[in-house]
Amino acid sequence: MASLQQASISLQPKLLSSSQHPRSLPSLNLSFSATFPSLKLSTTRPLHGGAKMSAFAASSYATALADVAKSNNTLDATSSDVEKVEKIFSDPQVLEFFTNPTIDVLKKRQVLDEIVSSSELQPHTANFLNILVDAKRIDLIKEIVKEFELVYNELTDTELAVVSSVVKLESQHLAQIAKQVQKLTGAKNVRIKTMIDPSLVAGFTIRYGSSGSKLIDMSVKKQLEEIAAQLDLGDIQLAV
Repeated sequence: MASLQQASISLQPKLLSSSQHPRSLPSLNLSFSATFPSLKLSTTRPLHGGAKMSAFAASSYATALADVAKSNNTLDATSSDVEKVEKIFSDPQVLEFFTNPTIDVLKKRQVLDEIVSSSELQPHTANFLNILVDAKRIDLIKEIVKEFELVYNELTDTELAVVSSVVKLESQHLAQIAKQVQKLTGAKNVRIKTMIDPSLVAGFTIRYGSSGSKLIDMSVKKQLEEIAAQLDLGDIQLAV
């Protein structure tokens, strides 16, 4: 992993309310001691370097959050928080609100306070989101979620398996899939993430390994494609 410059940000164990922050946007007194890249500390000018710089920043933020969670023995709870955050910011309107430069940062903090309260996020997760808002880096939230997942999986020896199906699978079926993935990978833990994909017609697919590089395809779509290939019907579009 790329070396990171040390930047100390003192973390308080409780979320600061919007009323405690004046409009001058001082640095938040948040309880976050971890490695942050120097680029994170700049809030007065845009970052340069494109995708690589953004990826570096997202990885650094995610690692910092994981470090705090590990030190607090709250890795699993923080992972749950990150899942909630992912769902919240998957709403385009929510993401647009927080990334809109014309909206006052105090208003953003007020809305963030409401999100934290309703989602029951841990104080250090809430403080982390405040850091992103103040640093104008909330636009990286999706990338940070992905990077945190990678760090969490590495720290806990967890294999992520993405199961796609036409309809929601029963819990016992997901448990069987998890056991099979565990046998294939030798991982201590297996985490299942489900997705709905109507194009599969029926059945399911399982992606696991580094960046989903390995695939188990048990879908009817795959079977139909194989039959079409054997019959030399590759140009025929199958109705779904």
